[in-house]
Amino acid sequence: MNHDHQEQDDHLSHLQSLVSSATHADLLYSYTTVYNGYAASLSPHHAQFLLDSPSVLAVYQDTLYHLHTTRTPHFLGILQDETYFPKDQQQSPKVVAGSDVIIGVLDTGVWPELKSFDDSGMPPVPARWRGECEQHKHFDKVSCNNKLIGARKFYNGFRMAATKIGEFINENPSPRDDEGHGTHTSTTAAGGQVANASLFGYASGTARGMAVHARVASYKVCWKLGCFGSDILAAMDKAVQDGVDVLSMSLGGGSGPYYRDTVAVGAFKAMEKGVFVSCSAGNSGPVKSSLANVAPWIMTVGAGTLDRNFPAYALLGNGKKVTGVSLYSGKGLGDKPVELVYHSSKRYNSSGSNLCLPGSLNPELARGKVVLCDRGVNPRVEKGFVVKEAGGVGMILANNAASGEELVADSHLLPAVAVGSKVGDEIREYLKTEPKPTTILSFGGTVLGVKPSPVVAAFSSRGPNTVTPEILKPDVIGPGVNILAGWSGASGPSGLKVDTRKTQYNIMSGTSMSCPHISGLAALLKAAHPKWSPSAIKSALMTTAYTMDNTNSSLRDAAGGHLSTPFAHGAGHVDPHKAISPGLVYDISTTEYIAFVCSLDYTMKQVQAIVNRADVNCTRKFRDPGQLNYPSFSIVFGKTRVVRYTRRLTNVGSAGDVYDVAVEAPEGVEVDVKPKRLVFKKVGDRLRYTVTFVSKKGMGTDDGAFGSVSWKNAENQVRSPVAFSWEQNV
Repeated sequence: MNHDHQEQDDHLSHLQSLVSSATHADLLYSYTTVYNGYAASLSPHHAQFLLDSPSVLAVYQDTLYHLHTTRTPHFLGILQDETYFPKDQQQSPKVVAGSDVIIGVLDTGVWPELKSFDDSGMPPVPARWRGECEQHKHFDKVSCNNKLIGARKFYNGFRMAATKIGEFINENPSPRDDEGHGTHTSTTAAGGQVANASLFGYASGTARGMAVHARVASYKVCWKLGCFGSDILAAMDKAVQDGVDVLSMSLGGGSGPYYRDTVAVGAFKAMEKGVFVSCSAGNSGPVKSSLANVAPWIMTVGAGTLDRNFPAYALLGNGKKVTGVSLYSGKGLGDKPVELVYHSSKRYNSSGSNLCLPGSLNPELARGKVVLCDRGVNPRVEKGFVVKEAGGVGMILANNAASGEELVADSHLLPAVAVGSKVGDEIREYLKTEPKPTTILSFGGTVLGVKPSPVVAAFSSRGPNTVTPEILKPDVIGPGVNILAGWSGASGPSGLKVDTRKTQYNIMSGTSMSCPHISGLAALLKAAHPKWSPSAIKSALMTTAYTMDNTNSSLRDAAGGHLSTPFAHGAGHVDPHKAISPGLVYDISTTEYIAFVCSLDYTMKQVQAIVNRADVNCTRKFRDPGQLNYPSFSIVFGKTRVVRYTRRLTNVGSAGDVYDVAVEAPEGVEVDVKPKRLVFKKVGDRLRYTVTFVSKKGMGTDDGAFGSVSWKNAENQVRSPVAFSWEQNV
């Protein structure tokens, strides 16, 4: 602790040397581990003072970031952790437990009373752990145990911003999760097994996280306004000092240069200290180039569906029965037809009534009826509340063209069915032609074995990567649609203030849900291979991912229903069983990452700000950023039609393993790999290969083209996706 106080004093005296009026209150944080600097409350005039000082590398304005199960272990095939570890380690209780691995979750806090955090049978906390459980009147130190080993809060940046905009802080400044999101992500990553978990009967079964024996440390950085960069960096700084092995962050902003991205800067140092950083890709799909968290030292995770669904039906008065989804669990409407109305703005002069925006529905038209609401603008569950307030008895929530056929199930406050845009159009047509339209709503519970699955979620953010087009992102997809996990006792399942229902488990969708799946899987790999670097773990998860669904077809995209591409699914959907013994890995050292940053046309100060070293020099830099030893390829044909990269593979399989190359290339692109065979004499041996990509003249499609480079033998397939773009598209 003294080291921290010393840093604080140094930072304060530095601030005072430039801004004599500065006090302790102005110094929000001193960063000592993932960043060398501090956060302070300054006037623009004083900020300029700092910027002009030769001892200051950079000054950034605080950025606001936003937050982006029972079935998933079964779907991913990891019901027995023990089968994960190499045979010779399976006897050792220490390893079988996997309990030396600590996952730090940066989110909205934690609800410690949940059964998922029960520590029965868990060995004592690892001796290297330096974290703590912060005492607060709403959060007792004894809330932590051998499972939930730490809980901290970071809100100096939030508090300063809220004060500045005069926002009343009606927020509990403790590590407790009043919102639910943080508890959901923590239990997804590493919740213990809990039998008979469900959301009001939906998705019932045994709830468990990916790494049931790993420890959880919660860092509350997100508040009602969002998550401030200064708070996030302080939490990453503390988490790395505390001793976490994995950082799970289901949050992000837009994408910008790495030196301006707090998460990327903090993650660089975390990676250097051996911490695996997993982040959500964002929920801005299916728009192109909508990704967040694209730094190559971060695992960027998109979302796919499970093979589980929650069907609900609307029987129209013309005899047509349409299918949608719902998690409504209250009393139904019975089997008598009810009148169906749609307040489209053409018929009624109230704007927003087709969307069921608050205050937009005329109670005289809605009372006693089922209302059709268009999706968009306001939260889906809020639309049902608006219908209920206006006296309506039920809702059909219809997608528009933008949300397509993707269905997200919600815990509605009144009987409600969500339908895709084609069905929505059928119902809108029926309403136009039928003088007295009616419907009967019914609910089908939980259905398993849905085909095809997985399907890439339409909301999952897409590439190409605009920050560094030569690095393919996202990296992988994982389960992120209708995921059941733990919930806060202070929030109803819909998260709306008016929702007074209580549940210990809730079903949510988003890349926020897929990110902690990957964090938990990384913890399993770390337990099985304690010496692997974060980039080796990432490589194992990427090169073993699959690109075929359960009908043996290529992965499909919920946005439009056509085939998905690596700009949506990266290397594919994670396959933990294969990732545990990938055969070969693409490892990347800190020095190589520095050479990558040096190749980005940043100033020396900007490079130093990212890699957090004043002594860095760019004597070694790549010809272009794609030279990084990354487990995937993104080829940008610009002024040249030839792109050549050398990659290095490390043998983590057996001595004497031999691999042959297999290439898939799109029409108009030639791919040549030398050598075509790699013979590894020993475990740990590293071998290089060079791959040359040649584009024929006049090539170039707006949507890019795709292929792969795989190294195969009887046991393993080490596959790298390849995306091709031509300069005009990037």
